[in-house]
Amino acid sequence: MVVIEQEESEHRNASRSNAAGAANDASDGFETASEADLASDDDGGDGGPDRQQEQNHPEEHHRQQQTEQLPEHDVPQSPAESSENALITEESPENSLINEEESRQKALDQANEAKLEGNKLFVDGKYEEALSQYEVALQVAPDTPSSVEIRSICHSNRGVCFLKLGKYDNTIKECTKALELNPVYVKAFVRRGEAHEKLEHFEEAIADMKKILEIDPSNDQARKSIRRLEPLAAEKREKMKEEMIAKLKDMGNSVLGRFGMSVDNFKAVKDPNTGSYSISFQR
Repeated sequence: MVVIEQEESEHRNASRSNAAGAANDASDGFETASEADLASDDDGGDGGPDRQQEQNHPEEHHRQQQTEQLPEHDVPQSPAESSENALITEESPENSLINEEESRQKALDQANEAKLEGNKLFVDGKYEEALSQYEVALQVAPDTPSSVEIRSICHSNRGVCFLKLGKYDNTIKECTKALELNPVYVKAFVRRGEAHEKLEHFEEAIADMKKILEIDPSNDQARKSIRRLEPLAAEKREKMKEEMIAKLKDMGNSVLGRFGMSVDNFKAVKDPNTGSYSISFQR
């Protein structure tokens, strides 16, 4: 009898050992408590609240086990917990303003570096490459009041590059953009005025020089330019008037020619008494 009891005891111990080994093999490595820990919380013979829930609601118990076995970063959060975490991690207005200011300053520094590189290329006569660097600076510079100066300078510098390349229309466009940002930018007026002169826009060039004198009445260079440009403007006006008269004459001859006449048959005669003019027809 003793031998039989010993064998039964050994059989029972072996069964318990196999059951424990099977439980360990089923673990995925992410459980939050062992089977033994959960068992120690039981209140007695009925298996405790957890075990009773398992018997009454097996599906709910299965979901609970799955949740317990998830890694920490995968454990679902309740809406209240999510809202609380959002409040904790949300960036404060002060930090947001500081970061925004730092970003603007960084962009402004990058724009200034590109502008300086453009200046070096311009001095070396590499106008196309300088244009590219000034464009980079314009794209990087933030559209804020603090970047108005560097943006206007880059537009004006692009204008002088185009001036060197003989692209005077582009010079006028770039300098106009510079003046929209800085209406008292004397160099932009000088460069735009020079481009206007190259295109024989003498009236427009004179207007730019007069703007310079409004900003800086002591600017002798602008005053000298006006004196030099005014005769050229007057000559161009006279030339344009003659060209217009010639076009009108051609149009008149085209119409009168159908009747065997010409505008040369018509003369303006001044009345010596009244000083008024009348048209007379002469063959």
